[in-house]
Amino acid sequence: MLTLLIILLALALIILSIIKFDIHPFLALFVGAIVYGLLVGMPTDLILKSISEGFGGVLGSIGLLILLGVVIGTFLEKTGGAFVIAQKILALIGEKSVMLAMMVTGYILSIPVFGDSAFIMMNPINKSLSFKGKLPFAATTVALTLGISASHSLVPPTPGPIAAAGILEADLGMIIFWGIIVSSLALIPCFFFVKYALRGIDLEPQFAEVEKTTVVKKYPSLGKSFLPIIIPLLLIILASIAKYPTQPFGENPFTSVLLFVGSPVIALLLGAFLSFTLPAKFDAKLLSSSGWMGESLLIAAPVILITGAGGVFGKMLQNSGIADLVSSNLDGASWGLFLPFLMALALKSAQGSSTVSLITTASIVAPLLGTLGLDSEMMRVFTVLSIGAGAIAISHANDSFFWAMTQLSGMNIKQGNQSHSLGTLILAGSAFIFIYILALFV
Repeated sequence: MLTLLIILLALALIILSIIKFDIHPFLALFVGAIVYGLLVGMPTDLILKSISEGFGGVLGSIGLLILLGVVIGTFLEKTGGAFVIAQKILALIGEKSVMLAMMVTGYILSIPVFGDSAFIMMNPINKSLSFKGKLPFAATTVALTLGISASHSLVPPTPGPIAAAGILEADLGMIIFWGIIVSSLALIPCFFFVKYALRGIDLEPQFAEVEKTTVVKKYPSLGKSFLPIIIPLLLIILASIAKYPTQPFGENPFTSVLLFVGSPVIALLLGAFLSFTLPAKFDAKLLSSSGWMGESLLIAAPVILITGAGGVFGKMLQNSGIADLVSSNLDGASWGLFLPFLMALALKSAQGSSTVSLITTASIVAPLLGTLGLDSEMMRVFTVLSIGAGAIAISHANDSFFWAMTQLSGMNIKQGNQSHSLGTLILAGSAFIFIYILALFV
């Protein structure tokens, strides 16, 4: 019991450091892990071993994946490729279905591009279309934010799901496949929520200031814009299928090549190379430390370090014997997928970052997979998705995305809580229900 209290104390220390004292999540997680190890009486050599194995083990498997995913997103954003994709989706769905168009566009853009950037990019279009169609602006705005939130937490190669997959050693291809299915289904009740429940929120789009947009002389084509996203996802999924015990593609040179190019690091590397073709005129300086590659490294570095610190925390928990302790305390209780979901939801609500919630929860749950009955290949996949679902909610005043949404749309905090915050809770709950049902039959 004392060890469980020390875990709660360590988590409280981490959350308080991030929220109250604005300490970087990497330092908070790293120091919190060491404090936990000292308080439970771990030998100092075991603490040092946990630091080395936890940090190196996690980053060795997923550090490059996070970086390559950020590179793809940066090039798509800077060249206007993401904007081309958004315009095509809007054209296909039509201006008469603005809410659906916003939701689908946000969903797709948030796979390669960070959520805040996707919203900033789409906000001027959302204002214009809602004004033209005389639609409730709050509803179209939240349709956009929920679409962004769904893929951000549930569909790799966004950093959070990739990190959680690496920590729990889950198949990335299956996470992409089932993540797309779960997140798409979870958005159905959200669509009806924004369409019917948010009509009463009085919010008008403001056009007083000129929207700041990146000037691009020539956008890439739609096909070129989609390739850096579609090719890696398809390769990773096909490689996962090729690994099935039934060997659906047989044993041949083609399968060997597919397993190589479909490995996540090679697939995303190919995606990064494809993103290099997006600029109208390629300049080698884009790949320099001062170019877009350097900018990608700056964006990815904090996420990679936080992931490594989460790996240290997880290894420290594992080496302290937490699995046996929790097993004895939860004996007879059927927590299963509900515990990772609830833990992620609590951490997201407490400190605001979905990525930190995903990484921290995955680190805590990793040593407990056997105890919770989640150590099979498929249950590891559904565990990652359960954590991702919990990490969606509740987005409120301690979440930077909440502030980006309210400030750019003109919502006040009360309106933001009534619409976006409640919407994330509905999205998270819906996603978990679908995950739970799928886990019963798959």
